[in-house]
Amino acid sequence: MRFFIYKVCILSIFTFAVHHTYAQVDTTPVTSVDPRLKEFLETTTPREYVIADVKVTGATNLDSSIVLSVSGIQKGQQFIYPNSDIFSRAIQSLWKNQLFADVKVFVTHVDNEKVSIEIAVTERPRLGNFKFEGVKKTEIEELTKKIGLVKQRILSEGTRQNIHQVVKTYFEDKGYYDVVTNLDESKDPVYPNSTFLTIKINKGKKVKIDEVNFFGNESVDATKLKKQMKGTKEMTRMSLYPSKYVSPYGPRQVYSFNEYMDEWGFLTGTKTLKVLDPYFRFKFFSSSKFNNKKYAEDKDKVLKYFNSRGYRDAQIIADTQVIQNNRMYVDLKVNEGHKYYFGNLTWKGNSKFSDTLLNNILGIAKGDAYDASVLNKKLGLEPSQDVYDITTLYNDEGYLFFQVTPVETRIYNDTIDHEIRIVEGPIARIKNVVIMGNERTKDHVIRRELRTLPGELFSRTDLMRSIRELNALNYFETESINPQPLPNMAEGTVDINWKLKEKSSDQLELSAGWGGGIGLTGTLGVTFNNFSIKNIWKKEAWDPLPVGDGQKLSLRVQSNGRVYRSYNFSFTEPWLGGKKRTSLTLGYNNTKYNASFYDPYRSGGYRFSKDTSLTVNGISVGLGKVLKWPDDYFTIGYTVAYTRYKVKKMGYQYGLPFNDGTSNNLSFKLSLSRSSVSDPIFPRSGSELTASVQATPPYSAFKSSVLIADSAQYKNVEYHKWRFGAQWYVPLGRPKGEDKNRQFVLKLAAKYGFMGRYNKNLNYSPFERFQLGDAGMSNTYSLTGFDIIAQRGYPIYNSSDPTVNPDNGSGGDTRNMFIIFNKYQAELRYPLVTNPGSTIYGLAFFEAANGWHDYKEYNPFKLRRSVGLGMRFYLPMFGLLGFDYGIGIDRLVPGQGLKNAGKFTFMLGFEPE
Repeated sequence: MRFFIYKVCILSIFTFAVHHTYAQVDTTPVTSVDPRLKEFLETTTPREYVIADVKVTGATNLDSSIVLSVSGIQKGQQFIYPNSDIFSRAIQSLWKNQLFADVKVFVTHVDNEKVSIEIAVTERPRLGNFKFEGVKKTEIEELTKKIGLVKQRILSEGTRQNIHQVVKTYFEDKGYYDVVTNLDESKDPVYPNSTFLTIKINKGKKVKIDEVNFFGNESVDATKLKKQMKGTKEMTRMSLYPSKYVSPYGPRQVYSFNEYMDEWGFLTGTKTLKVLDPYFRFKFFSSSKFNNKKYAEDKDKVLKYFNSRGYRDAQIIADTQVIQNNRMYVDLKVNEGHKYYFGNLTWKGNSKFSDTLLNNILGIAKGDAYDASVLNKKLGLEPSQDVYDITTLYNDEGYLFFQVTPVETRIYNDTIDHEIRIVEGPIARIKNVVIMGNERTKDHVIRRELRTLPGELFSRTDLMRSIRELNALNYFETESINPQPLPNMAEGTVDINWKLKEKSSDQLELSAGWGGGIGLTGTLGVTFNNFSIKNIWKKEAWDPLPVGDGQKLSLRVQSNGRVYRSYNFSFTEPWLGGKKRTSLTLGYNNTKYNASFYDPYRSGGYRFSKDTSLTVNGISVGLGKVLKWPDDYFTIGYTVAYTRYKVKKMGYQYGLPFNDGTSNNLSFKLSLSRSSVSDPIFPRSGSELTASVQATPPYSAFKSSVLIADSAQYKNVEYHKWRFGAQWYVPLGRPKGEDKNRQFVLKLAAKYGFMGRYNKNLNYSPFERFQLGDAGMSNTYSLTGFDIIAQRGYPIYNSSDPTVNPDNGSGGDTRNMFIIFNKYQAELRYPLVTNPGSTIYGLAFFEAANGWHDYKEYNPFKLRRSVGLGMRFYLPMFGLLGFDYGIGIDRLVPGQGLKNAGKFTFMLGFEPE
């Protein structure tokens, strides 16, 4: 027998009516009511009661103790009735959790002051299985993550609203603005008290931006304003009829054909595109979907552009987006305001530098269109990569505490006068330079690269140069090279903390194979870029190798069975003596190539001859020194090299003028280079310039005329070889998104090579010539000292005539031995991955190159051309992995497509010339 308390019900209904609650009144006829319950209900005299027992009914998934805890009703609890709100508060607390569809509180028994209570609940249904209809699999995966549906959670009204909102936002970002979402709910047979939810989505048709229209702009052309909107682009248009859209802001600006002719617009590409815009618009490579976030950013860019033109009061007073026939029209109504100009600019507080010098660096003259952003960048108040500013000028002289504030002192008509107030502050000297994070690299290796030394005046330029030098070592993650200056104004000092994170820059090359009657073939090469030779005999330093002194050790063994084997060794000490930036490089190589002949009657198929071979031994010593003039980006290098070629009945196979004998190549090389690239792996700015001359002694000057024409002239070869090269890296546009490294980089390069002779009666040296074409990888012709110049899309050249299809350069054909070459290159790069562990970027290239056998046939305009695409992967331990697909334009044959003109090129370990 139970009886629901009417007063509690009335109170609960009043309390939760605004919350759409559904607690129901459940009574029994009065004739069957226990007299003590009736007396409890009808009493008007307050009396204290004690809850003797509490029972929870209807809870299937939730524990009864949880329901009691949430309700606040506990056994032994005292309350005064009828003045207590204990029951209404219990119902309110249970409803707040949104776990129940119905809540009732009953008084089931009264015995004097003891009361028994029943809390009857009906749980809300939970989410069982769910599915999406009307969308793609990939969209289902993304929506599931964004909505965050979890089985056996309460399916509340908030969850339903969230589904509608997430679906709407998700598809609006993709350009669908008529999305309809229906939720079908049915009983789930798998889970008790659960709902099977079917989310039916009708995306509708995709909406694209047909037009972006500006109204109210009288001085600034709408075409230039549209260019500022990088994230809000119009769709491609090809139509004979212009749009009939009518804007709520009035008639649109139309550039008529008469205006086009009157202004001689056909002489200007921009005006030609403008008059064609209503009929033809080429936008194949830009997205035309509307994005609210990007649109908000674009509106700011439009205002900044107005400001840069002198309209500092410009406003967007209204804007709207209208959708008609699945096309969106974006309208912006602007108020340009007056155009302002810079007036007088006066300096106050400067004692270190004169007004004249500061005005020259500022570069703003009276009468220039007013642009606060330009002023702030020139002063150093806003970051800019391309501007040398006033703040940097002072910082480079030690004025770390320098402050500058531009103040508008007078505005008259359309002119604004400024007073630029300077507080130079004290000069700051570097006190402590702290290096952290270098577990492998020793401190002295890092400190010798730094331009920020204790006791020196603080200099921002030196700080940036130190970052570049550390980055060039390739020992540390680029993102970690971020110094933290800690100034102390009271002492006039600054501490600089370098917190670095090391990475592995060592490289491993490993390959192996067996078969073909040749035997074991393979390559084993290791390069240690942070080696320590002085610790090589210390056992504790081998972990796994002695490292940390910044030296470079390279070892390479290559074998092609009994046909070919090669040993290469090189060692570089970048700081000879440890005090000056002078490098020492030692190198040695030993290579032997044995002739092989196919013999079908011999086991294995090949026959080898030790009496037919080419053996090369070489040793070199090089010194490099950083110059201080014209600037310290210049390096001069000296190299002395000796190579001995021992030929046994094999010279003709390599295009040599003799088949048997020995040649000695003693040469001296002088090189001058300048490098200011920002990053050795993926340069984004800077340049590399190189010039070198390599020459042998003029032996012919000491020989008789008889010996000159004799084969003895090749015993000690003579030549002089000149090389010139230049590479530029130019960042294009602004970085994409939040990653400052995501931007296109244009690489431009030009290379030239010329070989000369001392005596016109001698032949050009058969050694040290140039070979062009193919992948630029080492081949058997590199044994004779050839400089191998790659060109993607072509095999090895065998003629200087571009119309002649080159072959593979085999068979001892001397036509692939050039004494002159020119090469030009343009490469557009874009980084895909710039993680500390790897760098991946894609590229598109254009190349033009050629080689000539004689100066008489030299024609710098007669070049082979190629275009193509490629990828580069820089991975720890393996270095460079890359491939290109090039199309030789001069190899194209009408009717054959790309069949014989395309060529894949692979590279490993280094970027070929």
